[in-house]
Amino acid sequence: MNIELDGFSHRMVHVGDIKIHAVIGGDGPPVVLLHGFPQTWWEWRKIMPVLARKFTVVALDLRGAGHSDCPQGGYDKATLAEDVHGTMTALGFKHYAVCGHDIGAMVALALAFTHREAVTQLAILDAPLPGWSQWEANFADPMVWHFAFQMKRDLPERLIYGREFDYVSVIFSDRIFNHGALTTDDVEIYARAFAQPGNTRGGLEWYRAFGLDHAHALGWKQAPLTIPVLALGGEHRYGSRIVSMLEEFATDVCGGSIADCGHWLPEERPVETADALLKFLAA
Repeated sequence: MNIELDGFSHRMVHVGDIKIHAVIGGDGPPVVLLHGFPQTWWEWRKIMPVLARKFTVVALDLRGAGHSDCPQGGYDKATLAEDVHGTMTALGFKHYAVCGHDIGAMVALALAFTHREAVTQLAILDAPLPGWSQWEANFADPMVWHFAFQMKRDLPERLIYGREFDYVSVIFSDRIFNHGALTTDDVEIYARAFAQPGNTRGGLEWYRAFGLDHAHALGWKQAPLTIPVLALGGEHRYGSRIVSMLEEFATDVCGGSIADCGHWLPEERPVETADALLKFLAA
């Protein structure tokens, strides 16, 4: 299972007391890609070469995932956003666009609010966002059964241990429409990353920070973003609803639904996702 990508290099970037894993390639204005749960930078593999034709692409492993460090704390989205900004600054980028999916979308939104001076454009791919008026009601959706489970302290780590492949497989299959988009090897890559020491706890801590994330976002949205925002949802998940969701946070929102797609846009519909991103980032 080769997790190299032609034309891209791997870097470990020191940000404060931790190291963040970055995969970098391309040339042009910088765009940073932030993955979701239970993924790593690898979720962007199908669209990174396309974006790299016109942009410098930086795909990160968030704190608690992949090859990045897994400290005991700092899993609220504002702190994760500081990791991302610190990484981009260390790489020499003062201004950059950000695209996030799932948990990465929550981090991207936090980054846009906390570093308005740096973020030029924001793309959000299929995610409920802390601070959304329907955030608490969304917990009743059977498709997010894992939210409450993963927010439980300590127990999930014990129940998942040794069953990482089974657990990750269900997370994907519950929310996918195009079942040919992910191979067994792809799922195994994610499962092995999730099983690395510290990473299971790290990934679950993203969810345990939701209370703080929601409180932060309710405050941030009082001064809406004015940068261009792209909101994309999978037809069989959040779909076009994601546009009205983002309109609660920003004044300049475009986007809509990607057809024949579930939650995993960059892997299920990479051509359509890359095309939408290229059009948006080039505007």
